Amino acid sequence: MNNEHTAIRTTYFSIIGNTSLALIKGLAGFFGNSYALIADAIESTTDIFSSLLVLFGLKYAKRPADENHPYGHGKIEPLITFLVVAFLVTSATVIAYESIQNIRTPHKIPKPWTLLVLGGIILWKEISFRIVVKKSKETNSSSLKADAWHHRSDAITSVMAFIGISIALLFGKGYETADDWAALLASAFILYNSYLIFRPALGEIMDEHLYDDLLEEIREESIKVKGVVGTEKCFIRKAGMKYHVDLHAIVDAEISVKKGHYIAHQLKDHLRKEIPNLGHVLIHVEPDTCTVEVPSTDSKN
Repeated sequence: MNNEHTAIRTTYFSIIGNTSLALIKGLAGFFGNSYALIADAIESTTDIFSSLLVLFGLKYAKRPADENHPYGHGKIEPLITFLVVAFLVTSATVIAYESIQNIRTPHKIPKPWTLLVLGGIILWKEISFRIVVKKSKETNSSSLKADAWHHRSDAITSVMAFIGISIALLFGKGYETADDWAALLASAFILYNSYLIFRPALGEIMDEHLYDDLLEEIREESIKVKGVVGTEKCFIRKAGMKYHVDLHAIVDAEISVKKGHYIAHQLKDHLRKEIPNLGHVLIHVEPDTCTVEVPSTDSKN
């Protein structure tokens, strides 16, 4: 199974999980008098729509290159990530607003059994985060990484709700709003995580150099190709799950253009074979300065 299919299957897992949890949280919050659980259900609902966006982005990104998109459609991934971040910020804002409203409104202490529901949710969400973030690393998908952090932010809000409800149950009357304060604190965590997701996606759109490990691997693999003396400039940019590379390869200055062209193709094929995540590889041949004859500047000539 290739990276694209792996990422898409992982997104289906997120959609099914978020839909189930949104229903469980909403019902438990309503019948258990927990506004923190209701806020949690709101976030899970936004997670469903964000996961659907990720699914759309992944399916669109897997389209082959065409005349208008010679490098493929992978750049849609960070754009989808921006939308996912917008959903996160929106859900954090709604949770904060509802929490403030509930703090100002007298209500009953949450039911003790809501803690059992929250315990199960926290466990499931943390497992979901680890599964999805592992797949995002395997596939190099920025939008899948954003989806993974949706699971982690959901786990955080559930932990905050668990703490808040525990305080309300432990101290009794006068602490009914403890779970609302917990939900308010959770919204701040969600906003912080939104920035952590947004920043790498922005770097991907701006073609920032963020891939030192890959650059070093490319240089090490390049000199294994017969005829390549060394490497000079190496530019890497990410589009979806692929890395596009512009590389200057140093060869013997005395060889023919035909020979240099052959070496460049050998190098390109070798890199794409040894590093499967590479997309387009453009090789520029540079002469080895140690073997170049310096033209005479004698005025007599």
